[in-house]
Amino acid sequence: MRSNIDISETDLRNQSEELLTELLRDHTTGNNIFWATDDYEPLGAEYGYYSPITVACITGERGSIIQPRVLKSRAEQIGRTKDKAEVFTPSWVCNAQNNLIDEAWFGRKDVFNYEDNESKTWTATTEPIVFPEGKTWKDYVRSTRMEITCGEAPYLVSRYDATTGEFIPIAQRIGMLDRKLRVISENTDSSGEWLRMAQEAYKHIYAYEWQGDNLLLAREALLITFVEYYTAKFGKEPELRSMKYIAYIIAWNVFQMDGLRGVVPNSCKHDKVVVEQDLFERVERPDPCLGCQNETFKGHNGTHCYIREWGCKDPQTGKNNRKIRFVDLIKHNI
Repeated sequence: MRSNIDISETDLRNQSEELLTELLRDHTTGNNIFWATDDYEPLGAEYGYYSPITVACITGERGSIIQPRVLKSRAEQIGRTKDKAEVFTPSWVCNAQNNLIDEAWFGRKDVFNYEDNESKTWTATTEPIVFPEGKTWKDYVRSTRMEITCGEAPYLVSRYDATTGEFIPIAQRIGMLDRKLRVISENTDSSGEWLRMAQEAYKHIYAYEWQGDNLLLAREALLITFVEYYTAKFGKEPELRSMKYIAYIIAWNVFQMDGLRGVVPNSCKHDKVVVEQDLFERVERPDPCLGCQNETFKGHNGTHCYIREWGCKDPQTGKNNRKIRFVDLIKHNI
């Protein structure tokens, strides 16, 4: 696999079409994620706003149409900022904010790196991470993190600076998932345990994004990050079956959603009609989306997004890894 910042969908397909297919899956709808942007419509009907992103339309001759924001033209960048408020965050800002999260978790500063505010850079610590009394490295791996409106997910993984395109070596990466994988590599020697704990790390990070191309870029970055850390630790790439399972977790945990409504983008029904039967006749009445009408997070009649709560039993089926609506998860935790 290529190590530059633009991951090739064609290379992924050639390695395993099943792998790329999983990265395109929307587990809420059972279909593929969709474009959710007009940017690609000039390429044909299969690139329309509501068209699903398929393997065929992003590989081969069309294998370079999805690119990180930094590689897009200036006009494209400005247009997406105007239309969807798409603004990507420099890595040094992501690092500073991620450091605040870890400062609260560890009870001390400078756990993973030392910041230089003047030069807007950082230097990674070199000694193995020491954990506070009462907490273990496995607790850290299993601590839940989420990046909202994630774009290309620079807070989760930092393969490159999203604003400059500069590739960041593994030793200096600062994403929330990067930190978990660093801790795993420092505390495991066998590939089996490394893989088990990496799966735990991926099960405890979440993100959502509106636009389908950004979502795919984020998912790809998370997958390639897994490959890069495993290779750095063991000197070889992981087996394909391990990559496929990580892709399955990613497709559940990094999902397409309107973050203001908790539903699949543009799925609320504003002209919905309910047919009721009274004593004498069938009556039609409008049933608008109350969430949109009242501008509230609750009450939307769109397609609510589901995620997995890994390891949690479903009270109805008794099975682990229950499905739960995102809006119900938020309600549960506030």
